[in-house]
Amino acid sequence: MTKFVYDFAEGNKEQKDLLGGKGANLAEMTNLGLPVPPGFVISTDACRAYMADGDLPDGLPAEIEEHLTALEEERGKRLGQADDPLLVAVRSGAATSMPGMMETVLNVGLTDESVHGLAAAAGDERFAWDSYRRLLQMFGATVLGMEPAVFADALDAVKSDRGVELDTDLSAEDLQELVVTYQRLTEEHTGRGFPQDPREQLDLAIRAVFESWNTDRAKLYRRQERIPDDLGTAVNVVAMVFGNRGPGSGTGVAFTRDPASGNQGVYGDYLENAQGEDVVAGIRNTLSLADLERLDKASYDALMEIMATLEQHYQDMCDIEFTIEDRKLWMLQTRVGKRTPKAAFRVASHMLAEGVIDADEALQRVNGDQLAQLMFPRFDLDSDAEPVATGMGASPGAAVGKAVFDSATAVEWAARGEDVILVRRETNPDDLKGMVAAQGVLTSRGGKTSHAAVVARGMGRTCVCGAETLDVDTEAGRFTVRDGPTVEQGDVISIDGTTGEIFTGEVAVADSEIVKYFEGSLEEGERSDLVDAVDAAMHHADSRRRLRVRANADTAEDAARARRFGAEGIGLCRTEHMFLGDRRQLVEDLIVAGDATEQEAALQALLPLQRQDFTEILEAMDGLPVTIRMIDPPLHEFLPDLTDLSIKLARQKDAGDVEERDRVLLEHVRRLHEQNPMLGLRGVRLGILIPGLFEMQARAILEAAADRKAAGGDPHPEIMIPLVASVRELDVVRRRIQGVAEQVAEERGPVDYELGTMIELPRAAVLADRIAKSAEFFSFGTNDLTQMTWGFSRDDVETSFFSTYLDVGIFDVSPFESLDTQGVGALIRLGVEKGRAARPDLHVGVCGEHGGDPRSIHFFHDVGLDYVSCSPFRVPVARLEAARAAATAKSGA
Repeated sequence: MTKFVYDFAEGNKEQKDLLGGKGANLAEMTNLGLPVPPGFVISTDACRAYMADGDLPDGLPAEIEEHLTALEEERGKRLGQADDPLLVAVRSGAATSMPGMMETVLNVGLTDESVHGLAAAAGDERFAWDSYRRLLQMFGATVLGMEPAVFADALDAVKSDRGVELDTDLSAEDLQELVVTYQRLTEEHTGRGFPQDPREQLDLAIRAVFESWNTDRAKLYRRQERIPDDLGTAVNVVAMVFGNRGPGSGTGVAFTRDPASGNQGVYGDYLENAQGEDVVAGIRNTLSLADLERLDKASYDALMEIMATLEQHYQDMCDIEFTIEDRKLWMLQTRVGKRTPKAAFRVASHMLAEGVIDADEALQRVNGDQLAQLMFPRFDLDSDAEPVATGMGASPGAAVGKAVFDSATAVEWAARGEDVILVRRETNPDDLKGMVAAQGVLTSRGGKTSHAAVVARGMGRTCVCGAETLDVDTEAGRFTVRDGPTVEQGDVISIDGTTGEIFTGEVAVADSEIVKYFEGSLEEGERSDLVDAVDAAMHHADSRRRLRVRANADTAEDAARARRFGAEGIGLCRTEHMFLGDRRQLVEDLIVAGDATEQEAALQALLPLQRQDFTEILEAMDGLPVTIRMIDPPLHEFLPDLTDLSIKLARQKDAGDVEERDRVLLEHVRRLHEQNPMLGLRGVRLGILIPGLFEMQARAILEAAADRKAAGGDPHPEIMIPLVASVRELDVVRRRIQGVAEQVAEERGPVDYELGTMIELPRAAVLADRIAKSAEFFSFGTNDLTQMTWGFSRDDVETSFFSTYLDVGIFDVSPFESLDTQGVGALIRLGVEKGRAARPDLHVGVCGEHGGDPRSIHFFHDVGLDYVSCSPFRVPVARLEAARAAATAKSGA
């Protein structure tokens, strides 16, 4: 029979998949002998069974009863007993941290009867009634589905009536009155009273935690963080320890290093006379750990010792939740802490220097997404903008957008293309959609461990918290700065997540220091220890990776920048981009040519322009391979729009002055019009049907290479034929290009080149062994391969139904953003295997957008590609991820 429930002493930190992160780490701290309240974990297996059947699995209630009885015996009291009752916390805990996304219920076991026993045992009426009103509030919102605002409004009404600002200023009588109000509201909104059976409370809370796995916000967070939907959450049932027992008690969250900057030294927030949810909710602004040292030196010293123990044990920066009850310290949670990209690189560098981890492990502590965020622009330090307020820099970055004051507005405005900043007094888990949509988050309450800060750091969103001089009125849609301006909804503001500064209007941005580092343009004295950390990571990455990294570049300027960013060649040079602008007229001449003579004249006009383009690109990438794709898109893309041209001709006819060229153009636009041009006359088909087109491009490439050789250069051109479905297509084009190469060799001397093809059609992947006999290289065009495999038109589906597919869980992520490894990936794997079986020296790469996606890069490493190619800006990201893929493969992770 499946075992579903485990005491903390039975687990360890390696069992996250079974016990969830919180349960596994509580077990680990228990085994380390740290002060952890006793309790037990209901496993993720139980959650998955509950989700499958809609009810608790057979055997689970009996196991819960057995472990609850053991807990009661250990504590010497029963759950909810009338005198000095045992109370428990029921807390979620997924294998992957999802802060604030699932449910917690504290003080389970309190009833109208046992609240008096708790007051008597504690000698504190206020503490008991405060604990009871918290249970009613959490239980009502979490278990019974009531709107949290119902309770918040009632609490605000009592505080207003008593003339106080903080809940801690309410008396025992005030809180007892609030309990009565909460119970009345519960019955009014749910049609049932608050359950007075402690065991019923526990069972309902456990079910609520299981069900919170599938709330909208939890599903959105998983989609954002690419966490699988089928993992489920564990449930932790833990004996309550109370931070709300008065001045000698409190609760806090701490980090063994600064999660925003990576600075060494402990950081955290502490609230006196509070329970844990108060800290992360940002309901009251917190004290620092230095304040805790002043208030309770013994507890502070014990906390410092435990934090050092945990960081040494986990060999990483740790995030810790703790409670102090009557000056006794208890550990409620630890985990490897979420951190900003800046902190990730600095912490890895510091721990490497300290000898805690080696260089390979340091590489695994950072990732390409974090590096990309470090390359985003920052506010220009030379700007004369003055901040109107300053909060706490909780998640770095420079964010500019229109102020909005609720999540729904943030989503609505962002959907229509507007940049927004979500402004709240404090955020709660229901604000997640708005946080995802916004460029940044600004709150007037909370600290670095508040919900807004933790979630924003995890998502890479700029965040400023605890801006106390802001009076945020979400109902009116405005905030007012103390002794300063008022900002209305829709006004543009700028926030700096590093300094915490808040500006009205748009502040100019500048390149980040990391971009300057890659560009080689850092001024003397600008090099920071963050740059040193990135530099060390990149040097080690380049020594560890097997995959080469090329760039997609169509101009010499892009090629030169890509090379500065570490590109080892060009994997995709799109020649059609060279035909735009002033040259569009020459392409029109080619299309409307009336005979072979006019067609040849048009090609000859294009030849020197193409040759110059290729010469400049080959020079920028001298000594490195340059893969040049022959013209790919349908020719109608170079012609005027059919509707626009038809209207223009109609107006000319009305005026009695029809231009002959427009008339001829319209004929050809109609001739070339296709119902589905992406499946029509394009790619290799153009090269076969339009005599001389590919030959002109091949001549331009080979003559450019000859020019570079004559100038002392070392060109390595690779000619790539797009959209090949049959080796016979490739053979036709290959023979023509060989003829051109022979002519150039006679005229200029031999030029070395390779000829290969893009694999972007499923048929090409399936028949890769045949195609490889005529191709010296393959490059997988994953954009088209994804379209053709799924049967999607990318330009249409992303705006029509992709959002629904993501919402209902058909996609975890768009297949155009991260490779579909099961479907498209299977074709790539097949193409590589069959291609190399026919031609062992075949070199293979990828040149679609996926070449710069960190998760896709790991797949490309696994299937044995030789290189990835991506935009110049993504080259450093690809270099880092290629090394991480190699290190992961070596470790067997």
